[in-house]
Amino acid sequence: MAFARPLLRRPLSGQLLGRRGVCAGAMAPPRRFVLELPDCTLAHFALGADDPGDVDAPDPRLAALLGPPERSYSLCVPVTPDAGCGARVRAARLHQRLLHQLRRGPFQRCQLLRLLCYCPGGQAGAQQGFLLRDPLDGPDTRQALLELLGACQEAPRPHLGEFEADPRGQLWQRLWEVQDGRRLQVACAQVVPAPEPPLHPVVPDLPSSVVFPDREAARAVLEECTSFIPEARAVLDLVDQCPKQVQKGKFQVVAIEGLDATGKTTVTQSVADSLKAVLLKSPPSCIGQWRKIFDDEPTIIRRAFYSLGNYIVASEIAKESAKSPVIVDRSQLGGTLYRPLHPLGSEVCGTGLLDSSHSSQGLE
Repeated sequence: MAFARPLLRRPLSGQLLGRRGVCAGAMAPPRRFVLELPDCTLAHFALGADDPGDVDAPDPRLAALLGPPERSYSLCVPVTPDAGCGARVRAARLHQRLLHQLRRGPFQRCQLLRLLCYCPGGQAGAQQGFLLRDPLDGPDTRQALLELLGACQEAPRPHLGEFEADPRGQLWQRLWEVQDGRRLQVACAQVVPAPEPPLHPVVPDLPSSVVFPDREAARAVLEECTSFIPEARAVLDLVDQCPKQVQKGKFQVVAIEGLDATGKTTVTQSVADSLKAVLLKSPPSCIGQWRKIFDDEPTIIRRAFYSLGNYIVASEIAKESAKSPVIVDRSQLGGTLYRPLHPLGSEVCGTGLLDSSHSSQGLE
């Protein structure tokens, strides 16, 4: 792979700083970032100020994480606010693939933190990404990142951000992309502190990513997965056999919830025997054998699988409760009911804000 010129490894010159100021002024609209720190607190910053009076005091944690003597890089997977279902699925899978790749090779010595990029004002279109902190500022890390960027041929293609400090100590970010084997700078902007938004920036994206308003929305996600998850077609076929309108019968329906390995199955079986009730599971047994496959997929795919499982269970409940009491081992949320609360990766009662498959410290 050939590159137009090497990345800078020296302090910014006054001439270059001036050019960067022009670049920063041309960026519109400015984007903001949320960085999850090792202690699970959050740091907010922006690229260029929306309003000079609308920023907090400088956050010393940002300089410690983004500035010298170490070198910091950002990788965000772009997705537009009006992106269709297919684009969101591709972005989620690319994000997951990058996570696996950033744990190997020269990246193993680096600190890996969660990064979320979003537009201010409560707009949808948050982009998930990573901040990579290289303690040695080694050229092998930079080269490996550029090769990783060049290997991403399908859209959306991520951008590589590199953080640098000018002679005054002010932080800047260069934004790079690789086109036809050549590295191109596509933007540059000053890093400024930003206020914490009143609403978590992922909330506007919930209806299109993890909380599906109806069966068709979840179905559309799995429809995009049939080419690489053959079992997705089988799930869709089962869902299509369910009536779209169901009504519970005259007998009682009891759902028993609990953490994994706390004895739910034993209790539900005992209650079902005592009441001479039908015992159902969520997700239902007809798709339960595929849980492991979908649990290894990104949140949007995993959620769609469990959501569609809910419709299958609802159909079974409606049918069986017309004849006898029904006991349900778990209800509605399948295997994602209780996951650790996490500032940038929490799943609270089944309405996950971001993918919580990994903790913040090293994303393990």
